[in-house]
Amino acid sequence: MHLKDFGYISVTTSNYTFTHLTAFLLTGVPGLEDFQIWISIPFSFMYLLAMIGNGLVMAVVAWDKNLHEPMYLFLAMLALNDVLLCTVTVPKMLLIFWQGPSLSTFPACLTQMFFVHALFLSESAVLLAMAFDRYVAICAPLHYATLLTISFISKVTLTLVVRSVAVVTPGVLLILRLHFCQSNIIRHTYCENMGIAKLACNSITLNSIYGLTAALLTTGVDFIFISLSYWVILRTVFRLPSREARTKAFGTCGAHICVILIFYTLAFFSFFTHRFGSHVPRHALILLANLYLLVPPTMNPIIYGVKTKEIRMRVLGLCYQPK
Repeated sequence: MHLKDFGYISVTTSNYTFTHLTAFLLTGVPGLEDFQIWISIPFSFMYLLAMIGNGLVMAVVAWDKNLHEPMYLFLAMLALNDVLLCTVTVPKMLLIFWQGPSLSTFPACLTQMFFVHALFLSESAVLLAMAFDRYVAICAPLHYATLLTISFISKVTLTLVVRSVAVVTPGVLLILRLHFCQSNIIRHTYCENMGIAKLACNSITLNSIYGLTAALLTTGVDFIFISLSYWVILRTVFRLPSREARTKAFGTCGAHICVILIFYTLAFFSFFTHRFGSHVPRHALILLANLYLLVPPTMNPIIYGVKTKEIRMRVLGLCYQPK
């Protein structure tokens, strides 16, 4: 006899009974269920800003041939990644805020988990590529045209996609080996690796070790290289003889540094508090896990729009074209 009840199929034979998980129940922010309709207002606003802002960045870079340069192409890649990252998580999150707990099938949950982690890794890789672009432009300007070619950018794009898939796929496979025989309730707004793994009946030590190691060897290493790049860049900028040149360099790098600080500060704080912050309230962890995926996509186009004159002027021209 087969019975479906909240994401389980119970199978009974003459000798034993066992359960097979078919879906997870995402409940939203634990402890704040009565306030989720109000929480949805700023999250909806940020999502709308992220979609419009990043859409404008991609549009001006695509339409203006003068912006078909490495710096702006990387910026368009970052905007595309941000749109995808928001779209993977926010619509489902808002649905939970508006309608309450929502079922997500096992394949759908694993798919969302895959794209959340893959897009997060690719965002980190794009920020590293942008740091390298600024490093070459400021520290080795004579080699910029020969190093930062369209072919190089294409290879970077392919590499970041391959890296994301190669790193996240084993995490999904490690989830598939687990047995879920008790609760299928995930007290979260989206499916993520450890949130799913903690529901398993068997040991998740391997999942935890792989997740921590993969994060440190990808995002952690990216952050180290980005920090080293900007340390060298700032040393070079301070040595420039012209005040105008220093101001221009700071203007370009300032936007990058702001974006990097927002992204990695939120990401690392969320990552380590989830694993080691046993005394941090659960609702704070879940809100932070949502903010670190939504705040950077919201802020990135605003920061680049303010700090980057070329982007700002093109966006204004696009918005105020004479009819």
